[in-house]
Amino acid sequence: MTGEIPSYPIRAFFQRLLGPRVLAYLLHLRPLEWPIMTAHFLLGTLLATGWALRTRPTLLGWLVFVVLLNGGTLAINSAFDKDEGDIGYLKAPPRPPDHLAAFSSVLLVASALLGFLLPRPFGLLNLACVVMSVLYSVPPVRLKARAGWDLLINCLGFGLFTPLAGWALTGRPFDGGILWASWGFAFLFAALYPMTQIYQVAEDSRRGDRTLVIRVGVGRSLALALMAALVAHLLFGVAVLTLRRNPLFLGPSLAAWLGVLLPWMAGWHNWTDRRHETGMYWGLGAWAVTDLSLLVLLWPPTF
Repeated sequence: MTGEIPSYPIRAFFQRLLGPRVLAYLLHLRPLEWPIMTAHFLLGTLLATGWALRTRPTLLGWLVFVVLLNGGTLAINSAFDKDEGDIGYLKAPPRPPDHLAAFSSVLLVASALLGFLLPRPFGLLNLACVVMSVLYSVPPVRLKARAGWDLLINCLGFGLFTPLAGWALTGRPFDGGILWASWGFAFLFAALYPMTQIYQVAEDSRRGDRTLVIRVGVGRSLALALMAALVAHLLFGVAVLTLRRNPLFLGPSLAAWLGVLLPWMAGWHNWTDRRHETGMYWGLGAWAVTDLSLLVLLWPPTF
């Protein structure tokens, strides 16, 4: 990254405060994703305890899973991808610093070790995510470059394990509601994941990565996303029924996903990369609607 002051006011402020070299490391942790990860992670915690959160383990779990694990995962991904265009949660990324891979490795090791200060199920879930992060980004395995494996890693890590880890840090045993809901999120990430790749097809092709979208095409990827969203909502419905509540109240969540996917499927041939990127952020908005819907529907009855 050069010493030029970037055009984004917040980034310019932190560059003056930290200097361009330190700022480059911070930006590749992609802190703009932290609110999304925090919400999805704490969904599991709130469904386990309601408002009866214990401050210290919750903060430690957040540091371990969101900052160290998620930040380290995105940074090590940047270290090996060396993207030149926009990437998820970071526009106009600075050139990856020379020691970014080592820096992100330290974060991931710290996450793996500190995770075992919390209940063992949390530590094991967190460790599994650390291992998957390395397998996903680092050659020679680099599963993100292998269509199908890239999807599986993300569905498990972000979709399934994140709310389970949020629940596990409380020490409560898993119940049927959180298990069904977490499997639903695994499928929901299968709906979101193609959205994160469509606008990066040119960059991925240049590197020789054979991502899901490149292998099957944009149209089929969006059809897969639609089917995955429908399966996810069926699983959410089962989760809601375990608490004897009305699954019809999942309607706003399903409507949000259909509102994103159906117009995209109809018009993608004429969409620019910028518009595809905007579609991804609309998908994140639909995800937020789902999180809020399930928070209401699965709120623990004893709190």
